[in-house]
Amino acid sequence: MNHKTKLLSFATITITVFSVTVGTVMARTKLTSQAKVTINSIGPVKIGMNLPEAAAAANTRLSVSYAGSDSCYYLETEGELEGVSFMVTKDDVKSRLQYITSDVIARVDIDNPKITTLSGAKIGDTEARIKSLYPGQIKVTPHTYNPKGHDLTFIPKNKAEQNYRIVFETDGQRVTRYRAGKLPEVEYIEGCS
Repeated sequence: MNHKTKLLSFATITITVFSVTVGTVMARTKLTSQAKVTINSIGPVKIGMNLPEAAAAANTRLSVSYAGSDSCYYLETEGELEGVSFMVTKDDVKSRLQYITSDVIARVDIDNPKITTLSGAKIGDTEARIKSLYPGQIKVTPHTYNPKGHDLTFIPKNKAEQNYRIVFETDGQRVTRYRAGKLPEVEYIEGCS
């Protein structure tokens, strides 16, 4: 086994064991399709959480879906949350005496039409609807791969949220997928590629 495979296997096992342990000790609401996406979360899973925290908050199995590299990979959910994935990146966390590198949730990618944002935006919405839900806060740019499409980026006015975005990808008419998370990861067009 190479180093990356060992690391990802360890992360999957750690998340599973931690989630089972915490689930046994505490009754938690499971992350479901009713969870709402915000600029920095989906339901109880917050951007910036480390993997044990995210697994405990989700109270569902998170497994590696794409192993881009040791420093960027994806976890996905199962069942009714199919089409929801989490980008995981390295983050330096300062403890009292040292910096510790930790794998943290950087963004959430949504390919499930049942999952909506807190404002009600979802896959299938028109570009006009997205603009009406976030008046004056949508930046429109051409889609990188679809010449007819656009990226509609929600830019928050709240200073505390300035390092976060929601990016709605469209085919020029309707939302085909979206993602929420921190800068710069939320703007990575190809995810961990």
